[in-house]
Order: sequence, then C-alpha cells, then structure tokens
Amino acid sequence: MARNKVALKSALAIALAGGALLLGGSFAAPRGFDDQQAIRSFVAEMNQRHGFDASELERLFARARLHQDILDAIARPAEAKPWFEYRPIFVNGKRIKGGVTFWNENAQNLGAAAERFGVPAEVMVAIIGVETRYGRHQGRYPVLDSLSTLAFAYPPRSKFFRGELEQYLLMAREEKMDPLAQLGSYAGAMGMPQFISSSFRRYAVDFDGDGRRDLWNSTADAIGSVGNYFSEHRWQPGQPIALQVKVSGERWRQLLKDNKKPRWSPQQLAAHGVALPGDLSANLKGMLIELETDGEPEYWVGWDNFYVITRYNHSNLYAMAVYQLSEAIRQAR
Repeated sequence: MARNKVALKSALAIALAGGALLLGGSFAAPRGFDDQQAIRSFVAEMNQRHGFDASELERLFARARLHQDILDAIARPAEAKPWFEYRPIFVNGKRIKGGVTFWNENAQNLGAAAERFGVPAEVMVAIIGVETRYGRHQGRYPVLDSLSTLAFAYPPRSKFFRGELEQYLLMAREEKMDPLAQLGSYAGAMGMPQFISSSFRRYAVDFDGDGRRDLWNSTADAIGSVGNYFSEHRWQPGQPIALQVKVSGERWRQLLKDNKKPRWSPQQLAAHGVALPGDLSANLKGMLIELETDGEPEYWVGWDNFYVITRYNHSNLYAMAVYQLSEAIRQAR
C-alpha cells in the first residue's frame, strides 16, 4: 500500500502543485456537484480498495467541475436517430476520402496490425474515422470532469461511470499520467480510437515500441489497440461481416425479436424466409437486422464479426456504419 501511495503522489504531483489545496484537512467541494457525500464515499473506497491517498484524491476532486452540456449530450445520443439520418453522419464523401488518406499515410502500421491481429485494415481505419475523424476530433472535455459529472450527477448510469472513474484513476497511476490533463469525449472516451478507461487498461497496446501506450498522439498505438480490441473480442479472420438480404413470408419477423447476438445458421435463416446465397458456410451464425429508411426498410444479416463491432459500441446502427464506411474506403482506395 505504501508503494501505491508513492506512485499516486508521483502521478498527481504536477496536477496538484498549482493550488486548490485543502486547508486544515477539510473537504474542498468540487464545483457544481450536489451530492458531495457520494464523492466522499468514492474517495474512501479508492483509499480502501486501491491504496490511494485520500487527501490527494480530495485535492484532485476539488478541481473537478460539473458540465451541464455533458448531461444534455448523453440524453440525446446519435444512436437514437433512425438509420436514414444516422448513416450520413458517418458514411459520406469526406470520411471516405479521409479514410483513404489515413490508410495511405499509415499503410505500414495497418498492415502490421492486420497481420498480427487478423483484422482487416479497412475496419481499423473505419473505427478511427467514425470515432474521431481520423484523430482530428478527440474530445474537448477533461476526462476527470466528464467521468465525475456522469458518476455523481447522472443517476441512470452512475454505477457504470463510477466504475469508469475508478478505472481512470488506476490508469493514470499506472501510466504515470496527469489525471487533470487528459481530454476526451463527453462520456470520457479517449484518444484516436476513443477507448473508455477500462478498455484502455485492458486492450491498449504499445504498438510503436516506445514504452508508452499513447492513444492521443501515437497513430501506431491507436491502430494496434483497435486491432487488439477486436482480436480479444474474437474477431474471425477471413469471415464475412454483414450481408444485405431480401425477406419473404412472415416467419422472418420472429427473428427481429431476438437480434442482439448472432445465433441463427444460414439454414435456419433461410427457413424463416431470409434469402441467402448458397455458398455460405454452415458454421456461420447470423442475426436479422431491420434498418429504417425514408422508404421501404432494408434487411441485413449481421454475422459474428458484425457482433464483434458492436462490442465497441452496443448499437447495430454503429456497427453497420463502421462496416459500410470500411467497404466504401476499401473500394475507393
């Protein structure tokens, strides 16, 4: 525990040197937060579970502040849009062109990551393109502020974000980062691939070999980390991702009631009125997806690799946007 306290002081030294110190041991309340007791309890838990120095954490949280626009943003996620409004946000000429440029500029790292992790280069490119426009828009909020706002002022998901705040402080200690200096999205996602704290700790890799996992400034680390993330979530090299299909009869409607995970073989899908090519492997598993357009709905089968993409963001719309962008970039290149 003593070593943990020393490590924390090293990580926070720059962050806390400038001021906002406690006087007389009293708790300095973070700005804008109503539930100060929840923050005190969190500090106590971090002290007991991980050996963080409570006074150091109190100083840290004294510099956090609540952002109302974060609470507004999380209440209206893009995934709430219908497909015909969602798709043009991510699958458009600028992102396709940007993806070709990014691929050309990083071909060596993308090739190395594809060989090591078995994930196609275009899929890794599309993830970074959807998340941050190839690293150009990585987020403007201090990660400590984002996670504190959602952990202590957003009851619907406070448990999740409290866990991510815990992971963030552990990450900062392990990586010797200033926890006040890192910027990210309104939800606390970081760097070019927008990893949340728990994903950073588990899946980020040092792909450029400089001894650091830097998802903000190292394109190589960002590419390698996306590849590792998919590999760890059981990406199947050489297997399909999604297929647009036609449906007939009425039995296919039953498949839409359970489309969170691929579970149907091509034979089972066909028996429910889904028209499929005859050369598909019998070992594939798929799920039927209905996409809302401004005319007739589109129907797609998402295979196991499609499901792996949803492990990055638990939305079929997100996974479909990544897939279609990746295909458009590959074809344009």
